[in-house]
Amino acid sequence: MSRLSLAIPSKGRLKEKSEEWLAGAGFPVTQIGGERGYQAAIEGLGDVDMRLLSAREIAQGLVEGSLHAGITGEDLLHDLAPDGEADFRVVERLGFGGADVIVAVPQAWVDVDTMADLEAAGAAFRKAHHRRLRVATKYMRLTRRFFAARSVGEYRLVESAGATEAAPTTGTADVIVDITSTGATLRANGLKILSDGLILKSEAAVAISPHAAWNGPAKASLRTLLAGADITDRDILQNL
Repeated sequence: MSRLSLAIPSKGRLKEKSEEWLAGAGFPVTQIGGERGYQAAIEGLGDVDMRLLSAREIAQGLVEGSLHAGITGEDLLHDLAPDGEADFRVVERLGFGGADVIVAVPQAWVDVDTMADLEAAGAAFRKAHHRRLRVATKYMRLTRRFFAARSVGEYRLVESAGATEAAPTTGTADVIVDITSTGATLRANGLKILSDGLILKSEAAVAISPHAAWNGPAKASLRTLLAGADITDRDILQNL
């Protein structure tokens, strides 16, 4: 990669807000091929490989090093990074796309309010039903790390392919780890957040990859982007 590869979300509010942020910094984005196109051009940064991808693809590209920089959710970066924050660097949080990654259980579990309670409930559940509690989530690494840090081991993960908050109602899981903004959807599905079950407060962020092939042109374009956005952390380029 001889030029900066930069990606923003390809659709929805994240795309709109990302474009607004870039335009406000002096770098307007033009989508190529109409609303269904996945290529784009950006003004003011020189020769840049501008891409429109899903937020998950952007996070994966940053972690792997196939992208230099991008705008995506912190939740995805933390979940997709095998080595945690060593695999990416957040340089600016953008104040939109906010959501909390949380642990939630059925409201009917009146004696389960903390992660310690969940571990005790899991042990009792296994003894009574001869299986572990099932935890449905799209955040496999984040869940494993958080549960291990809280000494919770009486569970097994079930990867969620649909609406995670519905898993306890449909019987596919007993507990969930998911994102929430207001908690309204959780309450509507008879769920409550554990009092110490906040895993991560997430929002959209500009992030860069320490694993990408950084060279002079890529660094020059990034330097222009950071200056236009008034991001003054001078260690960013020095550490690449």
